[in-house]
Amino acid sequence: MTIKELYKLYQEHPCITTDSRDCPEGSIFLALRGDRFDGNQFALKALGQGCAYAIVDDPAVSCAAAPPLQERLILVDDSLQTFKDLACEHRRQFQIPVIGITGTNGKTTTKELVATVLSQKYNVLYTQGNFNNDVGVPKTLLRLTKDHDIAVIEMGASHPGDIRTLAETAEPTCGLITNVGRAHLEGFGSFRNVVKTKGELYDFLGRRGESLVFINADNERLTDILPDTVWVAPYSTNPENAGDCTTGEVIACDPFLRFRWRESDSNLEDRGEEPQWYEVQTQLIGSYNIDNMLAAIAVGLNFGVAPADINRALAAYKPSNNRSQLTVTERNRLVVDAYNANPTSMRAALENFRLMDGSPKMAILGMMGELGKSSRKEHQKIVDFIGEIGLDEVWLVGAEFQAIDCPYRKFADVEEVKAAILANQPQGYHILIKGSNSTRLYQLPELL
Repeated sequence: MTIKELYKLYQEHPCITTDSRDCPEGSIFLALRGDRFDGNQFALKALGQGCAYAIVDDPAVSCAAAPPLQERLILVDDSLQTFKDLACEHRRQFQIPVIGITGTNGKTTTKELVATVLSQKYNVLYTQGNFNNDVGVPKTLLRLTKDHDIAVIEMGASHPGDIRTLAETAEPTCGLITNVGRAHLEGFGSFRNVVKTKGELYDFLGRRGESLVFINADNERLTDILPDTVWVAPYSTNPENAGDCTTGEVIACDPFLRFRWRESDSNLEDRGEEPQWYEVQTQLIGSYNIDNMLAAIAVGLNFGVAPADINRALAAYKPSNNRSQLTVTERNRLVVDAYNANPTSMRAALENFRLMDGSPKMAILGMMGELGKSSRKEHQKIVDFIGEIGLDEVWLVGAEFQAIDCPYRKFADVEEVKAAILANQPQGYHILIKGSNSTRLYQLPELL
């Protein structure tokens, strides 16, 4: 069965499930494989629970099925690739702008901000949560309907080639790379490969032609790999770039970011307007979030969202995903950034925490995952940086921190931290909670 034939079948049964415990009547079951599971083993069960068809990539499943069920089994070479091809075919039915967003840090926040801004004028499809991998992106694309005006697709990567594959699936018309940093080094092998992989989004857009890139003009790593064949909508925090860029500057971060921004001189001149500054009080912690804000502004302006609507959207956005959240409890004031951590984001979070008003200050930091051979070195750098900023108390969580000689309190895992919190009952602290999701530090706020 060709992809076009399979897509015609999908149009008759427009619901795909990858979970045999969730089989809506008339849906199509897609058997995916993982390191610890094989969906092929549940294909017949899915048919029995209401699925009209099942897509499998194990010939043994089809051979073992009785003749009536065999007709409802669709054998393919690779179920995951078929899923991506099917999602791409669906995406091609819609002649709308598709914005691909990737980057080491800030891509999920930027995606949320971009979607929030665009929603002031359009019906926007955007990635839910962090469904940004080779399963999540197809799921998002298959949610596209004729009611959507624009799509914002987040793309994550942990190995070379990942962004190329996702771009070929989503076929974006616009792109945005937030930044590149030292993350997932175990999978990438080197920082050079991180840059190359993120740049695969630019590569796709460059080959596509007539594509638009929203770019941080201050980031040389990004400007150096930008193709000559794309249109550019730049943004910057450097006032010297006001001629060609949407520019902005931090006003305060106490603790929430307040900033001001203005449109580029060139755009204003084209419309015969005078420069005007707009001030926005956000609900995000961290001066580093100004880059994410400016990215969303640049996107909004390009798609005709009025400045007043942009400002309203940015001011109203409140994070709810353990990213840059402020939580005030009866005993402490918490800065919760416990969804992800790598050397770049960890240092930025610590630097911002250092600049925040309030004392005493305490940091509970979880180890950073997937750094490969660089892990010990990168964790040592963070410990050294902690010594420079002079926090009142520091708790380090995870095996990588255990091996480092330092004066800070160490814990094997989050369960040990929980026990220490219950025993010590920290009170009156300003506490930064930052770590990779795998360290589960997101469980701590309710105890503090």
